[in-house]
Amino acid sequence: MELRHLEYFLAVADTGSFTRAARALHVVQSGVSATVKALERELGSALFDRSPHAVTLTAAGRAFLPRARDTLSAASAAKDAVHRTQGTLQGEVTVGTLTSIDVTDLPELLSAFRDRHPAVTVRLRAASAGSAGLARQLRDGQLDVAFLSLPGPAPAGLDTRLLATAPLFLYVPRAHPLAGTGRVSLAQLGEFPFVDSPRGFGNRVLVDRAFAAAGVEREVTLEVADIGTAAHYIRAGLGIGFLSRFLVGDHTGLDVLEVADHELRWQLTVATAANRRPGATTEAFLDLLRERNPVPRELTGR
Repeated sequence: MELRHLEYFLAVADTGSFTRAARALHVVQSGVSATVKALERELGSALFDRSPHAVTLTAAGRAFLPRARDTLSAASAAKDAVHRTQGTLQGEVTVGTLTSIDVTDLPELLSAFRDRHPAVTVRLRAASAGSAGLARQLRDGQLDVAFLSLPGPAPAGLDTRLLATAPLFLYVPRAHPLAGTGRVSLAQLGEFPFVDSPRGFGNRVLVDRAFAAAGVEREVTLEVADIGTAAHYIRAGLGIGFLSRFLVGDHTGLDVLEVADHELRWQLTVATAANRRPGATTEAFLDLLRERNPVPRELTGR
């Protein structure tokens, strides 16, 4: 068994496709298929169920997955140890990011990281399934580090550090019946349609929990994955929604209300998997982030 066998197996497991795995590895698909089959022969068990429509892990594949990740992680750590004796840091770090969240000025951070560690490749993965999806990818080993906006304490299996917090306010169109009232209770909002993120996104989790605690049902009639665009839909009269002020650059046509009976506070954290020691490249990324954001910030908006 070679490390290449494990790398190809993980690529297929992570992408759910031999074709996508080959594309990610920059090799031909036949090479990926042959390597995985050789690994299966050595193990004496099929690792994937193959069909024309999907490639999924077998029970053996699911059992093998975390061990394969641990083995590659250990090999990477061994390389890091050698590189550190040479005074250079090499390798890569995979970072999960959120859309429309520029609290950390990620481009500037990555530019500074490249200047400090030019031999390290940074791979960014956007939050297609929100913070909940990023948390799963961290636990599964698909990410080294991620920015999360899930409320409350750290999710199970993750270590987190708070970077920023911000209160959420209710945004409504200027022509809305609630416009001009200044403060509202959650009970007053159940009859109105909402614009919000899909389930699993941090701000959606926060607001859903608040309404559940208040015993109030609400209907989200429009879901937008890029929360930074939500104000445009609210302004157009398609619903009301909770947003942090720093996300809304133009308040034209909008009225902002406070919630009287519940504190809605959004938070941004940086997270790593609790069951894996961060590699040298991840530690370097976290060190630079700590320099740029030594203490949590309170975001007051624009």
